[in-house]
Amino acid sequence: MNKVEYAIYFATKAHMGQKRKTENIDMIFHPITVGYILKDNNMSDECIMAGFLHDVVEDTKYTKEDVINEFGINVYKIVEEVSEDKSIKNWKERKILAIEKIKKASFEGKMVECADKIHNLDTLYEVWLEQGENVWNSFNSGKEEQKWYYTEMYKAVLNGIDTNDLIKRYETILNKLFGV
Repeated sequence: MNKVEYAIYFATKAHMGQKRKTENIDMIFHPITVGYILKDNNMSDECIMAGFLHDVVEDTKYTKEDVINEFGINVYKIVEEVSEDKSIKNWKERKILAIEKIKKASFEGKMVECADKIHNLDTLYEVWLEQGENVWNSFNSGKEEQKWYYTEMYKAVLNGIDTNDLIKRYETILNKLFGV
């Protein structure tokens, strides 16, 4: 199997048994979709692999060293750019730091973040259509805090780069869900 296919395998193994927050669906659906969004937008193989692996260090038993050993330092650097510091327990503080981090991220890091947020918002929108405003009960923070976070992250992704199809898609789903 090639490296991109191996990234799918590795992510699937890493996220085994995990479920999405807003629906009873296997977590692996998310990173696989993120990777395919990047692939469909002609990103590099390293960027696509980082998309498949973007939650591995943050949400599983696998470490920085595991990702470097299996996929190389360049893929890890992208994963690191989009990983939050889970040692920070305060939601707002952690999100502010993540937003600041993305402002300085590489183009590839911004595109992984963009694809991540597109998929989160797309699935959130689908659940919102089914559940209405009750969907916000799945989060520790409510609708207004989620709107703030996704809007500020959108601005951070835009920082220093030209708009493209991924960024336009982020803007579209952001407007659709929150009316921004």
